[in-house]
Amino acid sequence: MRCTALAIALLVAFGWTPAPGAALGADDLIYGYECSNGVCRKVELSEENFARAISLPVCRLFCGSNIGTLWPKPTGAVQLEPLTRQVDVATIQFHLAGVDKKDKLWQATEQRWLDLLEAKIPNRKSLKEGGYQLNIVLNTADNGVPARLQLDTDESYELNIGSNSAGQITANITAVNFFGARHGLETLNQLIVYDDIRREIQVAANASISDAPVYKWRGLLLDTSRNYFSVKAIKRTLDGMAMVKLNTFHWHITDSHSFPLEVSKRPELAKLGAYTPSKVYTHSDVADIVEYGRVRGIRVMPEFDSPAHVGEGWQHKNMTACFNAQPWNKYCVEPPCGQLDPTVDGMYDVLEDIFSDMFKLHNPDVFHMGGDEVSVACWNSSPSIRNWMTQRGWGLSEADFMRLWGHYQTEALSRVDRVANGSHTPIILWTSTLTNEPYIDDYLNPLRYIIQIWTTGNDKVIKKILKRGYRIIVSNYDALYLDCGGGGWVTDGNNWCSPYIGWQKVYQNNLTKIAGDYEHHVLGAEAAIWSEQIDEYTLDNRFWPRASALAERLWSNPSEGWRQAESRLLLHRERLVENGIGAEALQPQWCLQNENECPVDAYTQRSDGLWLASQLGLLLVGVLICACNKLHMKVCE
Repeated sequence: MRCTALAIALLVAFGWTPAPGAALGADDLIYGYECSNGVCRKVELSEENFARAISLPVCRLFCGSNIGTLWPKPTGAVQLEPLTRQVDVATIQFHLAGVDKKDKLWQATEQRWLDLLEAKIPNRKSLKEGGYQLNIVLNTADNGVPARLQLDTDESYELNIGSNSAGQITANITAVNFFGARHGLETLNQLIVYDDIRREIQVAANASISDAPVYKWRGLLLDTSRNYFSVKAIKRTLDGMAMVKLNTFHWHITDSHSFPLEVSKRPELAKLGAYTPSKVYTHSDVADIVEYGRVRGIRVMPEFDSPAHVGEGWQHKNMTACFNAQPWNKYCVEPPCGQLDPTVDGMYDVLEDIFSDMFKLHNPDVFHMGGDEVSVACWNSSPSIRNWMTQRGWGLSEADFMRLWGHYQTEALSRVDRVANGSHTPIILWTSTLTNEPYIDDYLNPLRYIIQIWTTGNDKVIKKILKRGYRIIVSNYDALYLDCGGGGWVTDGNNWCSPYIGWQKVYQNNLTKIAGDYEHHVLGAEAAIWSEQIDEYTLDNRFWPRASALAERLWSNPSEGWRQAESRLLLHRERLVENGIGAEALQPQWCLQNENECPVDAYTQRSDGLWLASQLGLLLVGVLICACNKLHMKVCE
């Protein structure tokens, strides 16, 4: 149906005005949506349906589910009255209860919220003026004085929205602290949508939401050593994390490939180790990123990976083994090789200086000491290390080299405690030979160490670690390594952890199933990007929106499968793009606009049985072809 002059007149009457320079005529098609049987259906606007037609975001706000625009889904009760009010964006007011003057953190938080709102408006000039005044009232038990995010921080919140006949809408957010209140603001922003038919910002008029995360550790890991990422790119990642209530940015800042971190007492590390002088994270850069994350409810946790994964920057110190050794595959898993030499006493002074800067800049509540992929062959290739061990009556077996590693870990940990003023900060280590039996019992105290799992989700080692009382963070590579699925870079074919991991697998990665009876020891999970084949130009579409799938798993731990989330994720992906994040496209946009028309479900959506029969037939043909190929039968030719 073509738009008639009457339809155009109706649009103008409802506040719609054409964009500057736009031509309206009989060839213009203008669409809206109607809620039908719990699904938003696309309709062409006409005189008959205009009064009930709404934009897609408005329709999705209420149709079929009261969480249609929310990501991640709340864990508590949600009540939304199917009614919206126009918001006067020029008169929005924030009130922090009991506080006369807000600090910079609250001011930055409010400005970010307004920026998110502004991103919803495609054309300010065509926005319909007027509407209800929105008052946002923030109530926190800490009297507005924000503390740092810690493992025991209560991130819960309650949001209540109400409107009155005096033309005002009040959104009350109640939380224990800044971090919960910030999450409440994020949810409120998702309940505000742009109606592109009436050209106005609308909000759910009456709503009530009670919400809290299931897991306390909800993170992303970014490796900035293999390839350098600008501060701008890192901030963009933090923006995406905030939108889905992820709370930990795990900064794998150094590795054997480069040392891009300024260390005040050891400037040679970055001078020798950075790719170029401009690819160094200065103290100012780090402080900027840490504060940027704090505004968004995110801890920025540094990792200094050691004793392996150490190389560039350590030249001329005589503190490493197998530095850039060749052929590299004899000494490490990828080039360049390099490990710290635990027998050099002066090396621990260098570590202390690195740790000191990291603690001053990050003030971490948890610290990551790496422990990834230590190579016995690397240490065994060093005559000085072998001599040091034999002089103490040690052998050169795996157990002896684990003893050497235990010595390193004890000495390095004492330096961490020294710079942390004896606070005994919890320490994270990757799963490794040291976390296997029997070494884990000899060298790692479960009261002090948290183990980050990188092996597969069904690895039997996981429950062996859990039953000993260790808390864990899950990063099983078969579901949460988001760099998987590329070409090989040290050989042909695909990279080691291929294939590519779809968002559905991320969403279905259930930590309850992984941990079994020991789920109470699971802090949460992280998705990881190791950057051998990724840089800041491909970063966004590797993280997003798959990291959003992880966010809902960790916030809500949904009992339903990925299908119930798909239509919401498509809408959420548009929100990411709207805010400048280059999230990967999941489907043609047609699928977003035609809800539930794309997914295939042979048992519920195909009634004639012919489709299922045809699929079974194709399957049978495939089996026969396989069998023929194996037997080299003539009929296959």
